Amino acid sequence: MELGSSMSDLLAARSQMGMSLAFHIIFAAIGMAMPVFMVLAEWRWKKSGDAVYLDLAKRWAKGTAILFAVGAVSGTVLSFELGLLWPRFMAWAGAIIGMPFSLEGFAFFLEAIFLGIYLYGWKRVAPGVHLFAGIVVALSGAASGIFVTIANAWMNTPVGFASANGRVMEVEPLAAMLNPAAFSECLHMMVAAYAATGLAVAGIHALMLLRRRNQPFHSRALGIALRVGGIASILQPFTGDVIARAVARNQPLKLAAFEAHYQTRAAAPLQVVGGLEIPAGLSLLAFHSRDAVVEGLEDFPRDQWPAVHILRPAFGIMVTAGFLAAAVGCWAGIQLWWRHKPPAASRRLLWAVVCAAPLGFIAIEAGWTITELGRQPWIVYGFMRTADAVTPMPGLGVPFIGFTLLYLLLATVVAWVLSRHIADTPREAGEEVDAVLR
Repeated sequence: MELGSSMSDLLAARSQMGMSLAFHIIFAAIGMAMPVFMVLAEWRWKKSGDAVYLDLAKRWAKGTAILFAVGAVSGTVLSFELGLLWPRFMAWAGAIIGMPFSLEGFAFFLEAIFLGIYLYGWKRVAPGVHLFAGIVVALSGAASGIFVTIANAWMNTPVGFASANGRVMEVEPLAAMLNPAAFSECLHMMVAAYAATGLAVAGIHALMLLRRRNQPFHSRALGIALRVGGIASILQPFTGDVIARAVARNQPLKLAAFEAHYQTRAAAPLQVVGGLEIPAGLSLLAFHSRDAVVEGLEDFPRDQWPAVHILRPAFGIMVTAGFLAAAVGCWAGIQLWWRHKPPAASRRLLWAVVCAAPLGFIAIEAGWTITELGRQPWIVYGFMRTADAVTPMPGLGVPFIGFTLLYLLLATVVAWVLSRHIADTPREAGEEVDAVLR
């Protein structure tokens, strides 16, 4: 009975952490990318004098502030959950991951301070200082995401310390931060954030244009969002190649689980839809060599296998969503740079952008699912199992249910506030321009 209770508590702790991460990652990605849009809008206003861009910068800044507040709340909850649900992990690894988390906290406070200056400084600071404040918000938002991703990368490829008698010694914080997975994970996450946010924002404005075509506000917004999101979506498969090769080198068991690859073999085929195989496809993707040997699941102890039945479909969802988003990005690029026409000129492209709006965040959720579940049963790969890191406190199902209800309520409130904010957008150029122009 005690074992069953322990396993239930472990599942509840993992479920609560997974739910919190799934909720927070949306706002973290938006916090990394959304400030770029408001800065680009302000820069376009300064360059062109078009008052619509000023309206746009202000609207996007207000939306960024709303989402930043929710992200701050969910991020704070996550920091508490690390200590309350996984105290043994924090006691063991705290000295190592403390550096990236401290830097993330510094970046977060910097972002908050300069976001305040940006929101309330339109008439209070010099125009150049105001634009600089927006740039700092964008850079600190990106830095915040990078430092958290570095901590996660270390959990996948732990280095920069020595271990003896179950204790961590000789910590080298810089070496830990520059772990083998850091570059590939950070690159993939950064591009994913810009792609997902860009497509989501573009989808909202494309829908508004489908309802009423001649709206300069939404047309300008769509152009900026598609340029950022479209370019990032096209780049995303290439960053996926970088991270896939890093996983093949550092976590071959995770790669085998992604692909449901059971037997070690050279020229390993790639499984595609309907049971079809691409000869030597997996070897080419993982190692850029047709004859490369890809390790299979059967070469690893069965008790170290992650949940293949979840990882395989999640991986397929991520890849499919990513390539569909890249296809829409290519279509938008052809419209903008080859045909020299605004995106709003094509009704079919507008509908494609609307349909593609959730694809980036679907790919992010699926990607983080395979990143975290693919490391199981380890919380620190090869050093500490998740079951050994969980708190001994019983009854973890109660907070899991409570936080689930809280997140549902918070998501409902955010959706309502944003829908009101979007519905209240100006229809005419200059409608929102205040004394800044007068």
